[in-house]
Amino acid sequence: MKASDADILIVPGYKNSGPDHWQSRWQAKLSTARRVEQEAWSKPERDDWTANIAKAVNEAEKPVVIVAHSLGAAAAVQAVPEFTNKVSGALLVAPPEVENPKIRPKHLMTFGPYSRDPLPFPAIVIASRDDPYSSYESADDIAAAWGALFMDAGKAGHINAESGFGPWPEGLMVFAKFLSKLEA
Repeated sequence: MKASDADILIVPGYKNSGPDHWQSRWQAKLSTARRVEQEAWSKPERDDWTANIAKAVNEAEKPVVIVAHSLGAAAAVQAVPEFTNKVSGALLVAPPEVENPKIRPKHLMTFGPYSRDPLPFPAIVIASRDDPYSSYESADDIAAAWGALFMDAGKAGHINAESGFGPWPEGLMVFAKFLSKLEA
């Protein structure tokens, strides 16, 4: 599949992805990419976020590929039962450990627990060894439950602009290769 064959849904996490974040940069480069907007970026509500993601998936006119970061990955996975349209694949970057009572802010826990059912589409989970919002082992475990390919980003913090991942060309190369393997 080529990028032009898909509706690429950019799903940011808590507080949205700013202009220097790799998601915003990818959205600007990929002509068929669009952001799933949320009404309350700073006070996320699970039902609202999952409904907005499901609406974007279900209204898509081309096969959907989800590119989600952090709480956006959690919300995208929680929205799967509401999808009526085909999702061809998902890139899930730095999913937070939403069942960890030490997670801050506390309202992020309302996005858990994760379903441990395999995802109904191919997926890649990319995680960091020093993510402040998830242990590496937890990310590896949930990726295995979802049947997703698990990729080690090394010590990359939360894989966001604050961690030095503005353009993130390595991530874009992984996404391009993943996209090329998907079926429309």
